[in-house]
Amino acid sequence: MITSLLNLFIAFLKVGAFSFGGAYSLIPLIEREAVVNNKWLTNAEFLKVLGMVEVFPGAISIKFATYIGYKTAGIPGAIAANLGNLMIPGLLMTAVFLFYSQYEKNEYVVKAFKGIKFVVIGMVIGIMFSYLIKTTFQWQSVAFLFLGLILILVFKLHPALVVIVGLLVALIIL
Repeated sequence: MITSLLNLFIAFLKVGAFSFGGAYSLIPLIEREAVVNNKWLTNAEFLKVLGMVEVFPGAISIKFATYIGYKTAGIPGAIAANLGNLMIPGLLMTAVFLFYSQYEKNEYVVKAFKGIKFVVIGMVIGIMFSYLIKTTFQWQSVAFLFLGLILILVFKLHPALVVIVGLLVALIIL
């Protein structure tokens, strides 16, 4: 049990340590730790959990850490995974809040954050293509894909409304 808790903590410590760019940049990191490195989930289960965590409110990494931690070692596992997940970002944000105002205009800091931003965009695009390739397409899948794109890009709907519209349309046509 201690080994499982330590493995959960370390895996999600890595996720938290390299979670630049927000929610979707974490997905490749979580997949690597949960599916490839530790085999806590299969590819198919990972996709199902990804669908679940996108439906419920809250941070994706916390929902994944809770699910995987609980599945692996019960409530202590969920706690260990979440502590690992939140430790580095919590410590870094505390340090940043203390010192950022002194260095926010520094050219190296500006360049570093610009580089990180575009690497994260590349990671998000990469994971999207990875999931598109793994997905079995039916006409409904393609319709929902384009529905989401149109609602976000054309109508500029709030993402929460896009999810609600997708839910309602799914209830009607699926």
